[in-house]
Amino acid sequence: MVDGELQVVRDALRAHVEALAVDIGPRTPFTASSLELAATYIQSVLVDAGYAVTEQPYQYLDYRVANIIGTSAAAAEASDFYVVGAHYDTVPTTRGADDNASAVAVMLELARRVSRARLKAPVLFVAFTLEEPPAHLTRHQGSRVFVRQCQESGNRVRGAIILEMVGYTSPRQQYPFISRWPGYPAEGDFIGIIGNWRSRQFGHTILRGFHNNARLPVESLFVPFNGWILPATRLSDHAAFWDAGWPALMVTDTAFFRNPNYHLPSDTIDTLDFDFMAELVMSLELALFELPASPVNNTVAIC
Repeated sequence: MVDGELQVVRDALRAHVEALAVDIGPRTPFTASSLELAATYIQSVLVDAGYAVTEQPYQYLDYRVANIIGTSAAAAEASDFYVVGAHYDTVPTTRGADDNASAVAVMLELARRVSRARLKAPVLFVAFTLEEPPAHLTRHQGSRVFVRQCQESGNRVRGAIILEMVGYTSPRQQYPFISRWPGYPAEGDFIGIIGNWRSRQFGHTILRGFHNNARLPVESLFVPFNGWILPATRLSDHAAFWDAGWPALMVTDTAFFRNPNYHLPSDTIDTLDFDFMAELVMSLELALFELPASPVNNTVAIC
């Protein structure tokens, strides 16, 4: 990505985060109209980029909430597809700039950049609601609603790329249990890709695209037993796909292993690294062009 193009993407990412984390702020069903305002913004960006946008509404307690799905013309008639997703809600204690406005912003800018591209495979862009507690890990979590309705529809999902906190860099990187895992960097300037063992083939396809962008370091980890032996690897919407037996990856800045502002009022726009986020858009774009036109082996699941 040349400098001028990088600046355009960086400015667009900042505008998205400002709309979500500054203008709206905390995005929960308990803060009047905040989720609706965020959903409306996401819909408007996807529509402007040329996508057909649908809501997947459902009831949570006394609240109406909805996942937002963007479908390109090329994917409109597809009976199977990939998913790029990010949750747009927050916990009540934060404006959620990194968690998860950064990821929504990257998803929206990626969607805009590939809206007229000739990808070999159909891709849906999905903004999930209610990833955060108290709905987290319940049947009301937005990604689990999406998975359930997908199972009922008879469509096919080839793999999901879930963006979770992707905007924070740090001179120091922590890891589960110990301060540094052998072979992994001490500095938090890389993007992480986390998959389960079923997702390894899908993950290596995505990594092939990431490795074509030398400006963004990437590290990967594939865990057995759907991540239950390392529970921190399950703490986002990709786990809903794992639990259904479908390939899925979490793309992340590693959340609280790097970002001290996790779920706090200090998770604000001024803490984000927009150059890092812009390079992630480029890496994801390159990765989407690696997706095969046809399903490969058992990476396809009936849903």
